[in-house]
Order: sequence, then C-alpha cells, then structure tokens
Amino acid sequence: MTNSHDPQPRHCEWMDYYNEFEYFSPSGVRDGCHPRIMLHAAPAGNAIILVHGLSDSPYLVSSIGQHFHEQLGFDVYLPLLQCHGLREPRGMETVDLAEWKRNLRFALRRAQERSERISIGGLSTGGTLSFYMAATKPAINGELYLFSAALDLAGGHTGLLGELKERFLRTFLADILDQKKPLVGSNPYRYSHIDMDAAQELAYLIRETDDLVDGFSPKCPFPKRIFAAHSESDTTADISGIENLREKVSGPESLVFYRIPKRQGVPHASLVLKHPIEQAGEVLEPENPFFDDMMKEIDAFALGDGTPE
Repeated sequence: MTNSHDPQPRHCEWMDYYNEFEYFSPSGVRDGCHPRIMLHAAPAGNAIILVHGLSDSPYLVSSIGQHFHEQLGFDVYLPLLQCHGLREPRGMETVDLAEWKRNLRFALRRAQERSERISIGGLSTGGTLSFYMAATKPAINGELYLFSAALDLAGGHTGLLGELKERFLRTFLADILDQKKPLVGSNPYRYSHIDMDAAQELAYLIRETDDLVDGFSPKCPFPKRIFAAHSESDTTADISGIENLREKVSGPESLVFYRIPKRQGVPHASLVLKHPIEQAGEVLEPENPFFDDMMKEIDAFALGDGTPE
C-alpha cells in the first residue's frame, strides 16, 4: 500500500536523468522515489531545482514542486541524489559528495536550456547543497529556498553537540560504527535510517558551506535573496545555521524567515509535507499543518512582495 496522495507512483518521471547517471534506472529506483520533472508546454522564464534530503527522495519536495509549477508557472526539476531511492541501496557504500554535486549540475544544465532565470532550494541536506550551488554557480541567478536546511547539525543549547557530531562524522570512526542494517523499510519514500557513509558526506559538505558563509559579510554579502523556512522543534538541523546566514546578506529585506514556533511541534522533514506519509494506515511522517500558509509566503516572496520576519 502506498501513500494515498501519490496515486501515480511514477508521476512526472524524469527519464532523461537515467541516461546521464548509469547507477540509476527505472527498474532500480523504488516507486515514488524517482527523479521528477515538471515542464510547461512552452519553456518557462523561471525554473527551480528542488533537492531532497539525506536518506529520502524527490517525493518529499514534490508538493512544493507542484506549487511552483501550477501556481507560479515555473519549470521544476527534482533530481535524485546518488545512492538514494534504490530498491537495493547496498548500504550506500559508494556514496560520494562529488556525485551529489554532479547530479545538481546536470539539473542546472537542463534548466538553462529552457529558462533564463533559475532558482534552487531543498530540504535538509538538499538545502545545504542548494546553498553551496547558489554560492558557487553564477548560472543560479534567481532565489534560494531553504527548508530545514542542514547548514549546522542540531545539538545542545549552544550548538556545541552539533559541532561535535560534525567533527566525529569526518573521522574514520563514523565508518567503523556504521550500523550496516537494511536501509529499505516500511516508508515508501525514504530509507529506514540515516546511513553513516552518507552522513559523513554531509559533514564534509557542511565544512565547505561553513567556509562559504564565513566568506560573506555586510561589506561582501551573499548576493541572492533567500526564503528560509524552519521549525523551532527541529532536532536534526540547527536553526542557528539560518540565523548566522541572515547576518551575511545585503540587508534584512534579503532574507525572509518563515519560522514555526516550537509549541507547534512540527518535526524536521514534515516541514515540506502537504500530506502525511502513510503506510497500511500508519502515519510515518506527519504533514505540516502550516504548509498552505508557508506557500502563501513563498508566493509573495517569489513575486517580489515578501517582507522579512
């Protein structure tokens, strides 16, 4: 039984993506976890690349993608990151940050073929990758959208435990302590747990993005407008990563911060879900009850009417 809100398990499948990356194929990728593409009949002036998070798949950002496509008129590209969404992930043993970047560069090239203005965004690790791309690729000349972005790992009142986690993951101990448990479980759209090999690649990425953030300042600000959404209940990605980035933009109008109070209890991945993920009547991931409100704020931001928090 699949989620009732995904009646077409191979909807908008991006077939050209498989031709570029030999480690993916329609038969090797789980139903619903496939790379997705949403194009208008005529090329849209605006395009957006939306990137999923660690251990999950494009399904999790598909409701946001549909909104950009149907309500804002964007062409939308949802790449599948290397080692994700597979029927047989083999412990993600070959996972490689360089391949994740290559996945996104391919999506960017495809977007450039049809659109003049390209934005990027993502969930968690996808948000971290999106920031990296926006900071290093001039072809991304639109906005940056961050959803529970893993610019820092959560942990402790001051974030010290999160910093220690990042440092630990960059050591050989991370591989030694890898659980080696089966990754495919009951959730049709994500793996059963975060694999240590993949988490280590994220830690390397965070170190790179930390260096990028440190390179920006009020005198040399981050050059793109940012919409950041985060829940104060997030125990995975530290909200301080967004607060730090906020100090590196050109002015308060350059970063709109949609912040869900802790009392609302919206967890990390649920931020991007319009509908819950269910399996056999069990809710595996609850929806974000503020999803529609968040998208209204995105509409205003995308149209240039957004106001800061």
